[in-house]
Amino acid sequence: MFVFALDLMISSLQNLGSTAAEAILLATSNPFTALFIGLLITAMIQSSSTATSLVVALVASGSITIDSAIPIIMGANIGTTITSTIVSLGFINKKKEFRRAVAAGTYHDFFNILTVSILFPLEYYNGFLSNLSGWITENFFTISKGGASANFSPLWSGFSPIIDFLVKIIPSGFLLALFSFGLLFLSILLFRKLISGLLMASSPEKFSRFFFKNTLKSFFWGLVTTAAIRSSTITTSVVVPIVAQKIITLRKAVPFILGANMGTTVTAIIAAALSANTASAITIAMAHFLFNLIGVLVFYPLPILRNIPVAMANGLGRLTIRYRLAGFVYILVVFFFIPFSLIYLNKDSTEVLELTYKKTNVITGEESSYRIVSKQQKRSQSGEWLIYRRNKIDPDEIFPVYKKNTVLFINKEMILFNEPGFCWDGENKEGKYQLCVKEVLPKLTLGETLSFDSVYVYTQRYYHHPDSASSTVYVSALYPVVLQTIRQEKNVVIETRKITSFNRK
Repeated sequence: MFVFALDLMISSLQNLGSTAAEAILLATSNPFTALFIGLLITAMIQSSSTATSLVVALVASGSITIDSAIPIIMGANIGTTITSTIVSLGFINKKKEFRRAVAAGTYHDFFNILTVSILFPLEYYNGFLSNLSGWITENFFTISKGGASANFSPLWSGFSPIIDFLVKIIPSGFLLALFSFGLLFLSILLFRKLISGLLMASSPEKFSRFFFKNTLKSFFWGLVTTAAIRSSTITTSVVVPIVAQKIITLRKAVPFILGANMGTTVTAIIAAALSANTASAITIAMAHFLFNLIGVLVFYPLPILRNIPVAMANGLGRLTIRYRLAGFVYILVVFFFIPFSLIYLNKDSTEVLELTYKKTNVITGEESSYRIVSKQQKRSQSGEWLIYRRNKIDPDEIFPVYKKNTVLFINKEMILFNEPGFCWDGENKEGKYQLCVKEVLPKLTLGETLSFDSVYVYTQRYYHHPDSASSTVYVSALYPVVLQTIRQEKNVVIETRKITSFNRK
């Protein structure tokens, strides 16, 4: 019943919030906001596997970049811990058990929060996780041209027919969620009575010796069990009543929880390695794995660091003795109030520009148009271009864009705002080229309504045919926007690309 209730709760919340979750994921490119979006979405749908799979699908489709996805993965690792915390609230009617249950339920929270506090700044300023996971993907995996497979069922699939039936007869995700929560609490009460009965019939030392005899054995069982059922939700939640009943202490349960934390990434790694995944899908799976591995390596080997999350969890547990509602307040504040508040406060930190371009083949007279949505963080000046062709809903391409002082990077190509006559070399899919500053225009007018101040004009020549082919490129110094490109063959214009609309959203 306990496993069924958890599976039903996850399915009901997925049914309630998956559409909203995808819309939220696409709403921002701010890493700080993305962290809390990952936390909030995973808390809503109760599964980091589902949230990670959704992120993998969005990255593989080009809807978001890997750099934007990594903070969401970090947030998902925190958000997935809400289930064990909710399970601990089932012991609220017994004071001492409630204290131990809250400590066991929130250890996973504090462990992942502390890991994020270390890795998020490294990712934000240096791209640590994205670069490391990208390097591992490039050097240790064979990438096929197939698409990413992101269909991971979060729990054991044996209950699927029953759950599918309940979803059909109870169309309201909210009512189904309430029913699953009630069933979950009932299963906790029954589970507690079952544990008490087993302890009356057999020695708790035997149970403890089998799963928690030593650190390595406990870590192994946590990893293997979670990898087998493909979710840390069950394994970490089952620990809560065991600790609450004093079968084991929280310190003995820690290796098991950390093993479960690692085990939740195994399925994604195996699936990425064996199936025809794209590089982006494997990179996200590796980032998830590295996040958990680094957390274990930082916070377990040294006793002084190992005690930090334990002390925080025990502190919250002791607080619940005085204030029974502390556990409810903790869930509301950490998993909902803080994420919602910070997302709201950072909603204006990203500048979004919607640009429309017209491409003209001067030789044939053929014309076409495409649209670019530019998202740029106002503080860090990093962002991305989402390129849409033929009125598609999903972007055809997505480029990382970074602007700082006199340098603009567009999809790894560098543009320098320097004095006329300054030149440098670059390379793209067409080959190596030289880019030179031709002149700086105080104003460029394109059509009746479009004019831009401070426009740099560049001449681009490829080394494989420097005398025949060239391009003149107009770039705004105020926005990360290419305004116009004129391509020439032997001094004859063959193609133009010009911005036709410029809107701030």
